Amino acid sequence: MNFATELLQELSELAMTAAKAAGEVINKHRQSDIQFHHKDRGTSAASQVVTEVDHKAQAVILNILEPSCEKYDLALLTEESPDSRQRMNKQAFWCVDPMDGTLAFINHTPGFSVSIALVSRDGTPLIGVVYDPMTNTLFHAIHKGGVLNNGKVLQVPKLDTTQPLILQTDFSFKNHPWLKQTLTGLQEISRELGLNGADIQYSVGAVLNACAVLQMPNTCYFKYSRIGNSGGSLWDYAATACLFNEAGAIASDIYGQPMDLNRADSTFMNHRGLLYATDPLLADFIIVLNKQLSAA
Repeated sequence: MNFATELLQELSELAMTAAKAAGEVINKHRQSDIQFHHKDRGTSAASQVVTEVDHKAQAVILNILEPSCEKYDLALLTEESPDSRQRMNKQAFWCVDPMDGTLAFINHTPGFSVSIALVSRDGTPLIGVVYDPMTNTLFHAIHKGGVLNNGKVLQVPKLDTTQPLILQTDFSFKNHPWLKQTLTGLQEISRELGLNGADIQYSVGAVLNACAVLQMPNTCYFKYSRIGNSGGSLWDYAATACLFNEAGAIASDIYGQPMDLNRADSTFMNHRGLLYATDPLLADFIIVLNKQLSAA
C-alpha cells in the first residue's frame, strides 16, 4: 500500500475530526465529579488510572476511525483496549490515546489531551494529531508535510540566551535516583550553550509536555530508560514524534536512536527511554549526560 500524500491528508482529516469529537466528550465532563478506577497495566499511577470519560472518548474516536481500518487495511492500537497485535502484520496502524493526562483531568488541572497517530509497520510515524480541549489547540502533521498549530505553520523556537534551560517532565521524575545529578548536568549544559541557568518544571501529561518543547525556547523533555512496565507507552509518544520529525526537531530514544514505535514485545517505552528537543546540540549534550550517568 502506497501512503501517498493525498491519502495521508485524507486520513489526517479523519484523525483531526476524531480528536475534536473526543475533546467535546472530555469538555462535557470536565467540571463533573469523575468516577475512576485502576486498571492492571503499568507500574505508575498515570498508567493505572482510567475513567468513564476515557472510554467514552475512545468510543467516539473508534466510531470515526474504524471504517478506515477496513477500507485501507489498517490495524488499531488504543490505550483502553487489549493489543490485538495486528499492528505487526498490517502496513500501518492507528495509535490512539483517547485522553492522555487522565490524572490532570481528575484533578481539574491542565495537562490532558487527545493523541492520535498513524504509524507504519516499521515504526515510522506517518500522521500526528494532538488536541488540547482545554485551550482548543490542535497540532497536526503528516509525513513530509510539515506541522500546523491551529492551521498555522509551526515555527520551532531557537535558543534564547536570556532564558534558562528547562527540562519539562512529569512529577514521577521527582523520585528519580538521578534527579540531583540531572539538574547538575543541565546546569553544565546551560553554561556550555551560554544560557541563563537551568531548572526542572513538572507537569502531568506526556503529550502536552512534548508539545511544550515545540513552543518554548531552551526546553527539552526526556526520560531515562528503566526497568518495569512504565515510562509511557506507544500511544503517549507516536503523535508527538510525528510532530517533531516534521518540524525538523529531535524525537528519539535517550541514546539518540529512533523511537521504537512498533515495539514487538511490549507497548511500553521504558526499555530505551525518550528524548524531545528542538536544538540538535542540546540533544547531543543530553545524550552524553545519559551515557555518563548510566556508566557511573
